[in-house]
Amino acid sequence: MNEFRSVPSVVGVAVLRSHVMRLLFDDGVVRDIQYVPGHVQGSLVKALDDPDYFAQVKVDPEAGTVVWPNGLDLAPEVLHGDYEPTDDLGFQDVSPARQTA
Repeated sequence: MNEFRSVPSVVGVAVLRSHVMRLLFDDGVVRDIQYVPGHVQGSLVKALDDPDYFAQVKVDPEAGTVVWPNGLDLAPEVLHGDYEPTDDLGFQDVSPARQTA
């Protein structure tokens, strides 16, 4: 039997502190994700080293994930914790425990 599993969508984001955001997903899962400044050089991610720029994160409801003004977006299924990222961009889960809203 083929089981269809939809890709989770980010429906809310809040910046908790410098380089840490809390994400709310459409299935009720809540995760805290931290960006480690200086981890990546020469990419769209580098702009996130500036905490004021990082804080400009917003939800793109059409893409179902978070985006920044330079067009950087992140895979919602990786943010949700369903898959490991193919590239280490300096984001890590710092949730106290897997939470639901």
